[in-house]
Amino acid sequence: MPEWLEAGLWGLLAGSALLIGAVAGFFARVPRRVIASVMAFGAGVLLSAVSFELIAEAHEQGGLAPVTIGAAVGALAYTGANVLLARRGARHRKRSGDEQPSEQELPGSGSAIAVGALLDGVPESVVIGASLLAGGPVSLVTVIAVFLSNVPEGLSSAAGMRQAGRTRRYVFLLWTAIALVSGVAALAGYALLGGAPPEVLATITALAAGAILAMITDTMVPEAFEDAHLLVGLITVLGFLTAFALSHA
Repeated sequence: MPEWLEAGLWGLLAGSALLIGAVAGFFARVPRRVIASVMAFGAGVLLSAVSFELIAEAHEQGGLAPVTIGAAVGALAYTGANVLLARRGARHRKRSGDEQPSEQELPGSGSAIAVGALLDGVPESVVIGASLLAGGPVSLVTVIAVFLSNVPEGLSSAAGMRQAGRTRRYVFLLWTAIALVSGVAALAGYALLGGAPPEVLATITALAAGAILAMITDTMVPEAFEDAHLLVGLITVLGFLTAFALSHA
């Protein structure tokens, strides 16, 4: 199988967890405390992947300067885009309660939520594709970490969309499209970065890591804290240690 196609399929696999979570969140009446706990676990998994897979790898490839610049730019870019989307109704796109506005309350908020979901998923997928550029197998730890964190993201967001009165068609078309875009982003990460100098790869990896870290604190941690605040720290550490154990298996 061509490596560019393999990259796309790995990205699609990781992105498909969003659809799995969305189905569970839309049809099952999952208690908010359970959703918050799963979100905390997913946040811990991603924090570990950012630390030990992305930042550590970027530092090994290019040194401290590309890592610092890339992560800072990634966080700034994500935060800037997130602020704009929040003003259009996407601030609580991962919340499972009634925080999401309906289309009647805020016209255009559905589109903002869709763009916000893409903003959250693309950096993760790009680094999955880029992980194949070293000539070895894909970083399974990164794929597993993204998959595990995507399930609660889709679950929580779809539950919130249901509460806001969005239709089943809208919810599942949205998450199906994002899963497909995840595959395309992973493919692009491999195709566009092939042959790039190590410093460039390090900067791009760190940029994605900075964006993911900003996403965790902006959208995942608030949902986790809302209904599981007494246990959120413990559950997050469990997720962190799970991903750490996978990276050293």
